[in-house]
Amino acid sequence: MQHFEVNFDGLVGPTHNYAGLSFGNVASLSNAKSTSSPKAAAKQGLAKMKALQEMGLVQGVLAPQERPDIYALRRLGFKGDDHQVLANAAKHAPAIFRACCSASSMWTANAATVSPSADTRDGKVHFTPANLTNKFHRSLEPETSGRILQAMFANPRYFEHHRHLPDNEHFGDEGAANHTRFCTDYGFAGVELFVYGRHAFDSSKPAPTRYPARQTYEASEAIARLHDLSADNHVFMQQNPAVIDQGVFHNDVIAVGNQNVMFYHEEAFLNEAAGFAELEAKLGQPMHFIKVPTSVVSVEDAVKTYLFNTQLVTLKPGHMAIIAPTECEENERVRAYLQELVSMGTPIQEVRYFDVKQSMRNGGGPACLRLRVALNDQELAAVNPHVILTDELFKRLNQWVDKHYRDELSTDDLADPSLLIESRTALDELTQIMHLGSVYPFQRD
Repeated sequence: MQHFEVNFDGLVGPTHNYAGLSFGNVASLSNAKSTSSPKAAAKQGLAKMKALQEMGLVQGVLAPQERPDIYALRRLGFKGDDHQVLANAAKHAPAIFRACCSASSMWTANAATVSPSADTRDGKVHFTPANLTNKFHRSLEPETSGRILQAMFANPRYFEHHRHLPDNEHFGDEGAANHTRFCTDYGFAGVELFVYGRHAFDSSKPAPTRYPARQTYEASEAIARLHDLSADNHVFMQQNPAVIDQGVFHNDVIAVGNQNVMFYHEEAFLNEAAGFAELEAKLGQPMHFIKVPTSVVSVEDAVKTYLFNTQLVTLKPGHMAIIAPTECEENERVRAYLQELVSMGTPIQEVRYFDVKQSMRNGGGPACLRLRVALNDQELAAVNPHVILTDELFKRLNQWVDKHYRDELSTDDLADPSLLIESRTALDELTQIMHLGSVYPFQRD
């Protein structure tokens, strides 16, 4: 039996924009209300997907969400036909309107937490969409995320889907951005690391004071229970509150892991030694813990370049590559460190740089753009085949983008009624290309 780690990248939607909605995300705030380039953003994402496929990896595509979210605006009291709802919201509640236009679903690392069949007691792959309660604009995503995932992983023999956790800050869950799986091989039982920012029911525990801790310990515990993980195959560690207060809003901004490698910043975790000892003991084999000192790369540089919001992929046994944004190459200190890293004798043997500037400016790097799903060959065969990237799908999606996407988009354009029609037309066609069925609210009315 063969085993794979499949990366499902989020396809950037036709209303990609920079609204600067995410308090605690430095990149997002610094580019607020800039003019965006939806077509360029989608093509940058597709180019990265194609490049990973050409490296020999199995690559999937996850559809975007519909924005503006007319249904959320109606729930908030805006009345009339769709055009009137857009106009009234944009005029009378512009901040709420911008939130309902968020492009954040492109970051599919926040779409869900996934536990492979090798880890779960029932031998199924488990999915729980993230509730993303810390940010209103992101809390609009889980229902549609769940429907899209169910359309992709539809066979109940292999896949188990859970409803997202209760919509309450006590169970704030940010998905795979705070979850990493370690293993000897993707098909063998592994150890799942859940990283949280604070305890929701115990205010005496450490917590950040400037920026919010989006993932709670209680949410991580709940996911482990839902996925039916045993006590010996998961570990909880707390993110350093001080690093959250420096703009590190998710663990995947300060650490990334794969198989037997943990690549992380010196300031990433509280109680690092105890957590890593537990992780290594449960994995049952030595791990490569690659710590980047603050004296070599500051947290500020790590956040600006997204050194750790990179993909760490296995190209062949014992040979991993870092998929990094070009911002890492352009920063002299980070580039020098990465040049040294590949000669340290660890499994990380090479670095490949990609231009994902449209995503970076909105606050997400290569790791934000993908959801990792470990599958065996039978499970992969049960996945909707129309969401797995092939040369033909790559060609069709590029043609689809050329047909439907605007070259530029300002925040003022979001209230344009014709943009809503363009977006719905595009998404309706996309669901036919990817055989998703009626996953969007406008298709279900």
